[in-house]
Amino acid sequence: MEIREKLAWLRLIRSENVGPITFRRLMEQFGAAESALAALPDLARRGGSKAFFLCPAAEAERELAALEKAGGTLITQADPEYPSPLAAVEDAPPVLSVLGHAHLLKRQAIGMVGARNASLNGMKLARKLARDLGEAGLLVVSGMARGIDTAVHEGALSTGTVAVLAGGVDVVYPQENANLYDRIRDSGAVISEMPFGLSPIARHFPQRNRIVSGMSYGVVVVEAARRSGSLITARLAGEQGREVFAVPGSPLDPRAEGPNRLIRQGAVLTETAADVLEVLAPALRRPLSERKGGGFAAPPSLPPDEREVDKHRSTVTNSLSPSPVTVDEIVRQCQLSPSVVSMILLEMELAGRVERHPGNRVSLLG
Repeated sequence: MEIREKLAWLRLIRSENVGPITFRRLMEQFGAAESALAALPDLARRGGSKAFFLCPAAEAERELAALEKAGGTLITQADPEYPSPLAAVEDAPPVLSVLGHAHLLKRQAIGMVGARNASLNGMKLARKLARDLGEAGLLVVSGMARGIDTAVHEGALSTGTVAVLAGGVDVVYPQENANLYDRIRDSGAVISEMPFGLSPIARHFPQRNRIVSGMSYGVVVVEAARRSGSLITARLAGEQGREVFAVPGSPLDPRAEGPNRLIRQGAVLTETAADVLEVLAPALRRPLSERKGGGFAAPPSLPPDEREVDKHRSTVTNSLSPSPVTVDEIVRQCQLSPSVVSMILLEMELAGRVERHPGNRVSLLG
């Protein structure tokens, strides 16, 4: 992808109220990031925004320059290095910052996650599983958190591992893993969808988790309490159509409650790498589908008549509530064309009045 187009993609995803799903809707509507950028302010105004932030070209240029100065690269869904399984996910990040060996992202991957306050035996098993899965040819992906994530990366350093960060790709978190971060960057890859230099906050971690699961053929959970980010990753993996594996543990250990529950719900009981490889074998022979050309190859659709949009805006707005509902349901209830409903929702989202959810669902904000 040419640098001008790459900067346009970066500006678009960094603009106000533009998340991965909205990015996709805009690209489907306008066909190119530059065309979408030109339309954003007016779309947001029509949706009710009084002051819309459009990412300045200079800001995107500074971010890209800082990444390149650090030895990194920016890849988009249209680039060959972008992980194919992740591209098939509805809310896949349009761009990823990468430090290290970007070519590794083309390999078939397995995600591994678990408790931060992991037991010594849990760490030992996670390290061995990661090493064995790596030696079997899989790229091992985790989130570089303390505990199980740390053991996973350590076990797969010699075969290839990717750390997905919740903050900027240059922000080491937790700081105690600074040495591990350097080793992963040297022999594997560190990736993030967040702006360069951004420190992570709580809501960034579930977003990070969907990348761990999305770029993987399956996710292995080693120790997790009842309420943990690891179980969020497992849930996301299931929603994305990935296999979920869980290492059983003693009912007396709270850290085994999560994996044991997953097994009761249908996750694959996992004790060795062979358990994972046996289940994944058919999928690994048949690569997961991907959206060609970043999923935006179709010609832009014709926008609906503005008068129709204005006429029915209140009808669509009144059909919304804080509880997510599918766009198809809105179309049926309002008895309007999909193009009119889609445009009204797009305008409202850019104005910060609607939130997108996976599964083509939306909810009212405020």
